[in-house]
Amino acid sequence: MDILQKEKKLKSLEAQLKNLDDQEANETILATIENYKKKAMSSLNGWDRVLLARHPSRPSTKDYIDHVFDEFIELHGDRYYQDDPAIIGGIAMFNDVPITVIGHRKGRTTEENIMYNFGMPHPEGYRKALRLMKQAETFNRPIITFIDTPGAYPGLGAEARGQGEAIARNLYTMSDIGVPILTIIIGEGGSGGALAIGMGNQVFMLENSIYSILSPEGYASILWKDANRAKEAAEVMKLTSYDLKEMGVIEGIIKEPLGGAHQDPAFVYASVQSLITDFLQQYHQRSNYEIRTERYTKYRNIGFFQRFNYDNLKGVIK
Repeated sequence: MDILQKEKKLKSLEAQLKNLDDQEANETILATIENYKKKAMSSLNGWDRVLLARHPSRPSTKDYIDHVFDEFIELHGDRYYQDDPAIIGGIAMFNDVPITVIGHRKGRTTEENIMYNFGMPHPEGYRKALRLMKQAETFNRPIITFIDTPGAYPGLGAEARGQGEAIARNLYTMSDIGVPILTIIIGEGGSGGALAIGMGNQVFMLENSIYSILSPEGYASILWKDANRAKEAAEVMKLTSYDLKEMGVIEGIIKEPLGGAHQDPAFVYASVQSLITDFLQQYHQRSNYEIRTERYTKYRNIGFFQRFNYDNLKGVIK
């Protein structure tokens, strides 16, 4: 039984609670709900976390902007082609400090998801993000990025307009930006589409978010020629926050309530606010040179030459 099936059962129990008038029966069902929640939702596998990262009710970048920051002015366009709504960015205030905020944008409804291309940016989205990062450096504003994408859009139009170059240009430029960058992975972190706005001085993941080279379905299709083995791939890929913290890819994990961030968004918003406060205090007096050097060292120290063990892949690649 995966996490979504467990969530459905939990909702069924909660519905029973609402329909009962008997106090003693209510207390019994309430105790059952609490016990079930602790038992069923406290031990999750990789596939469970994939499902939670994709949960339609999970807080989106726009939700974090609305609840974490005091003000937000959205800025549009890449000044080359057009605006890409799959990337949202602009200037926000956080405790009277101006911040540049950039993130992937997903929708709640089918219509919104079509409008935002299911969170998969085109090249103009990444070029918009790059424009805002350069602007932030000019005005010495810290940058906060929120990652939630299956990956960059792979369509013909996107490729024709230079999708690969746009991502590479972002990586090249972000590596040398002189203001601090905090990256928070709030849902899916897929491939270069995530990394293109994710080269932070510090990278944090929500507990039930994922970060990987591609989706479990894509991995299973390539490696085993069978997309139905996605659940198995989710374990092999080591894409959870705990896996990546252990490998030293991220700095920390933001805890979520039992059952995922959508169960208590206010708790998660408060945790993100606290993280941003600590981050700004850490980098308040650091020079541009120190910020660049730290970021450079961080990414030089992440790599297979340090932690990769070929024996880990025995039995996986055949």
